[in-house]
Amino acid sequence: MHSVGVTLANANATLERFAWLGDRLAAAIWRRDIVEDETAYDRPGHHTLSCYLDGGYRTERQKLPGQYGAPARLCALPGDHESRWWVRGHMHFMHLYFLPEHFTRRAVQELDREPRELTLADRTYFEDAHIAALCRALAAQPWDAPDARLRANETAHEILSLLLRSQSVRRADAPVKGGLAPAVRRRLRDYIEAHLADAITLGDLSDVACLSEFHLSRMFRASFGMPPHAWVAARRADLARALLRTTTLPLDAIAERAGYADASHFGHRFRAAVGASPLAYRRALRCDFSASTTAATFGEDWRAEG
Repeated sequence: MHSVGVTLANANATLERFAWLGDRLAAAIWRRDIVEDETAYDRPGHHTLSCYLDGGYRTERQKLPGQYGAPARLCALPGDHESRWWVRGHMHFMHLYFLPEHFTRRAVQELDREPRELTLADRTYFEDAHIAALCRALAAQPWDAPDARLRANETAHEILSLLLRSQSVRRADAPVKGGLAPAVRRRLRDYIEAHLADAITLGDLSDVACLSEFHLSRMFRASFGMPPHAWVAARRADLARALLRTTTLPLDAIAERAGYADASHFGHRFRAAVGASPLAYRRALRCDFSASTTAATFGEDWRAEG
């Protein structure tokens, strides 16, 4: 999860800040001041989103001569990519490191696509005002205290959601066999969303799909990227996070809506999934906190200064 960071550390780059943000997401801020040097990345195994905070005006990718970096420009570097760069002058940039499954797990929910179909596009110096504003907001946030890491984690997930929508491409080696038909996948997705408050069994899902439990388990994993029980658990955690962030409902009411047995069961499962108790999460992400609002405010200030 840190191959790109190791490459930069060995290339006379200065690491200003680094943090694990939870969920095996990581962020780093780097600075380089160099006359000229070559930097190479060779299939790092993890995806990287790079956002220039300052400088980069004379840095270019070797296969794209004449295209240079600049503040708020972005680079998407998939885990299997190879690239060579000429680095010149001053650069100050933030990296968000994430795994392929961080990127594609939300494909079913947000794009109505199978995770195995998609990967991150290899893009150099593209512009996206919303993603750039969120990246700059993430760079401006503290990362050290537990509450700060929770807020940074939320911002990182919002960035990945936007990145999936704008910078996903079909995998060249995507499997063409196995898995559920799109209509069956949608029925299962919608059924789970409508019944998160209920006890959902494998038998219920097999009835919805009109498949045996054995075949459903195998094909569900292919189409959703995880087994049925793990998908349901993840969606319950997502719903609980949203309710904690956007409502003032008591914990027992949230537990009921998200399908947990009681507040104690909710607290145990939520801590295991998120790394913090529901109360700690709510304190860090109060109803008036919104990563998008933070980013918009930051972006307005930045544009006003410009």
